[in-house]
Amino acid sequence: MLNIEPTAEHQIPFDLSDEQPKTHADSVAIAVNTVDFIEQLDGSLDYDDKALNQAGKLITGAEKPATPRTVSVSSEAKAASVLVKRFDFQAFSDQLQARNFITNKLITLADSGDPKVELKALELLGKHSDIGLFTERSEITIHHTTSSSLENSIKERIKRLMNADVTDLKPNMLAELDELDEIEAQKGQIVEEMPEKDAE
Repeated sequence: MLNIEPTAEHQIPFDLSDEQPKTHADSVAIAVNTVDFIEQLDGSLDYDDKALNQAGKLITGAEKPATPRTVSVSSEAKAASVLVKRFDFQAFSDQLQARNFITNKLITLADSGDPKVELKALELLGKHSDIGLFTERSEITIHHTTSSSLENSIKERIKRLMNADVTDLKPNMLAELDELDEIEAQKGQIVEEMPEKDAE
């Protein structure tokens, strides 16, 4: 038997009634924490399919009461603890671990014996970024140069452009260019008029 003596530091609470959970999630958390505490004290709780079904409805909110209630049945509390621990955890510590798990699982499925499963697993493995069998790649080559060599290259091009032979346009060449512009403009007008004739 456990005897608890109140002290000045830990006084008896004024309200001795059971504290009710404030939210639906709190009621599930209280049940799970209680089961964990009992198991830490080497206690054991059992559950059956009925309790597991009831705990599933409680966790998913299918039978959520209007006000949150404590889980008073030990088998339902244990079933809720099992469900929460099975589905509410971080499966992978990092992205690399997740990639390795998925890749290894696909390799296992690729040798399962079922042709449909094997084909799909091989397709997904082929699309894996490390393998890249079914992806189109475009490679970009970047040449790194020093600033001094880049500056020398620019100066050399400028020198070549400065020393290049310049050809002046003669007046008769300008007239020929004007004629080409007029021909292009007339072609544009003909193309615009064509749909109107087709409409008639």
